[in-house]
Amino acid sequence: MDALLERLRAGLPPEALITDPDVTVSYAHDMASFCEAGTPAVVVLPRTVEEVQHVMRTATALRIPVVPQGARTGLSGAANASDGCIVLSLVRMDRILEISPVDRIAVVEPGVVNATLSRAVAELGLSYPPDPSSWEMCTIGGNIGTASGGLCCVKYGVTAEYVLGLDVVLADGRLLSTGRRTAKGVAGYDLTRLFVGSEGSLGIVVGATLALRPQPPRQLALAAEFPSAAAACDAVCRIMERGHTPSLLELMDRTTVRAVNAMASMGLTETTEALLLCAFDTPDPAADLAAVGALCQASGATEVVPADDAAESELLLQARRMSLPALETVKSATMIDDVCVPRSRLGAMIEGTAAIAEEYGLTIGVCAHAGDGNTHPVVCFDHTDPDESRRARASFDAIMALGLELGGTITGEHGVGVLKKEWLARELGETGIELQRGIKAAFDPLGLLNPGKLF
Repeated sequence: MDALLERLRAGLPPEALITDPDVTVSYAHDMASFCEAGTPAVVVLPRTVEEVQHVMRTATALRIPVVPQGARTGLSGAANASDGCIVLSLVRMDRILEISPVDRIAVVEPGVVNATLSRAVAELGLSYPPDPSSWEMCTIGGNIGTASGGLCCVKYGVTAEYVLGLDVVLADGRLLSTGRRTAKGVAGYDLTRLFVGSEGSLGIVVGATLALRPQPPRQLALAAEFPSAAAACDAVCRIMERGHTPSLLELMDRTTVRAVNAMASMGLTETTEALLLCAFDTPDPAADLAAVGALCQASGATEVVPADDAAESELLLQARRMSLPALETVKSATMIDDVCVPRSRLGAMIEGTAAIAEEYGLTIGVCAHAGDGNTHPVVCFDHTDPDESRRARASFDAIMALGLELGGTITGEHGVGVLKKEWLARELGETGIELQRGIKAAFDPLGLLNPGKLF
């Protein structure tokens, strides 16, 4: 420990180091349940690339693991500390270095908060579409590490589609620049895309060049109530089959609807078995909503309510934004799953999750990015009850197994981390995991970067 601190202090200002165990323990984990976390030896909060390089050179010399962190809003344990590690928190590297309306790019440091960037580019008539639900807190570096998504993915895609280039400090302290800032570029292997979603296991992202889009028109929304989840999922299939491009297409099951009603008195009909929310930011959103409304009615919707203006749209979308806070009031703890299935199997996924809830005697609410098949089953349980906690963990695994059976994937946007690494092996298979480990070894031969994550 003394040797580690001596070497770190040689290249870092005093304020960059936290050694007080009462403080370092607060950096031990992210927001995931059922994920082991160790005790860090030290927390480092660098402000410059050179300081990050110094940390990695020190870690390599002393063979000490390094766990990179952003805002720790993750839900898979990807930012959890290991015993004796250096926690490398990048939240102080929070500068927006450049916004170019001509090139439609932003160059940022990893600690920039998603919402901060979105508001900055909006002032120039541009947008940065990826919008995780934690966008007011989460950082761009963390979004890149877990390949985050959000409500707009159905039309605009996920974080990976907006990362043009990266500056990365490798395990041995070397600085690597990948990608480009041009509109096109296919030179060599796509190392940029390889780092996106790697959860800090291949290198430390210290800079990112991000693609921007023109700011779209204000969206208009529609809410449709259904007598069954199957009917709502049928409407989703009809909407996508007809070629519509909603900016948002979200679904809430009956458990979620009732939790939101109980918390906020939203006036949603208690007999509603599923609520579908759809929005368009097209030149004529009212016409698009009318067409979607007709498709919802054809699928059996009992009520369809289109908004007349942006303010009314925002009111309709409040129910979806309240989903997680509302479900958190049902029990003392929640465990949020992140299974993505083909859109055509969305109904089977929701019905299967309801059966799992009944089998394990638990409350499980489902809210979903229905337009891309990304479901978020939320297991509600009493964390002080050992048996209920055991059943909650078992139900979580049953939900992931169901997703794979339906041709899906164990994570659409939350990452693997600690929580799902056993399931990653099942999804990728023996050959896939072997190749993944080979890639890891090429970038991090000593295995110092975020050990114990992914596989």
